[in-house]
Amino acid sequence: MEFFELSAVEIATRVRAGKLSASQVLAAHIRRIEALDPVLNCFTGKTFERARAEAAWVDATVQAGGDPGPLAGVPFAVKNLFDIVGLPTLAGSKIRREAAPPKQDSPHVQRLNEAGAVLLGALNMDEFAYGFVTENAHDGPTRNPHDTTRIAGGSSGGSAASVAAGLCVLALGSDTNGSIRLPAGLTGIYGLKPSYGRVTRAGTFPFVDSFDHIGPFARSAADLALAYDVLQDEDEASPVLGEAADAARVAVLDDWFQHGPVLRCWRRCGSSPMRWAARRA
Repeated sequence: MEFFELSAVEIATRVRAGKLSASQVLAAHIRRIEALDPVLNCFTGKTFERARAEAAWVDATVQAGGDPGPLAGVPFAVKNLFDIVGLPTLAGSKIRREAAPPKQDSPHVQRLNEAGAVLLGALNMDEFAYGFVTENAHDGPTRNPHDTTRIAGGSSGGSAASVAAGLCVLALGSDTNGSIRLPAGLTGIYGLKPSYGRVTRAGTFPFVDSFDHIGPFARSAADLALAYDVLQDEDEASPVLGEAADAARVAVLDDWFQHGPVLRCWRRCGSSPMRWAARRA
């Protein structure tokens, strides 16, 4: 098996045990990016020198008998609306090309780095996350790795396609109206839109702040869970729990739906009870 085919769980387990080096894993992914990305067009910015330094730190930590973290040596990349030191936060837009690069990584990049993951760069997206195709007018379209004549979906298309193609093992995206879920579905991988506020939005360029969600992409549910465990930390600006939870109400359908005229109508005409009730309303 090639290194780029390994899961995050497999890479981290082997690297932490000293059976595989993070530098070997990184080199395999860089070769893969250089071979495939000219066609797929997932990356808008690469941080390979930084990645080599991060991989070297992971290997040195293991050799010294330390534990670099649960994502040791796992290559990842992020949608280009996440802050990365040294790269302008494009958000897919032309007008942000000359923006000053941030002086601090987003909390998400920091947390993944602290867990031992290695950053490869920034990924293509629809401009300002407003779209479902990742056919960016300024950076070009991202292609679906399963069929390059087809779209990868959006707005986090570069994130989904890079994971599906084995250019990175994990990627981060944002979801306001399907921007993680749609490209994950179109590229055949896993994507998670967490509960609102469970993962902070700090250090990202907003689309609709009150609807934006930050989440990971992976090729397995186990990898997705591993990344999510590292990322999640309630956003103080949009807490999941609090006073609002005390006022929450839950609606329960009674036996009228199960035994009454709605169900008889459903059996006769094939109409769903909820659709029938909506028409009645």
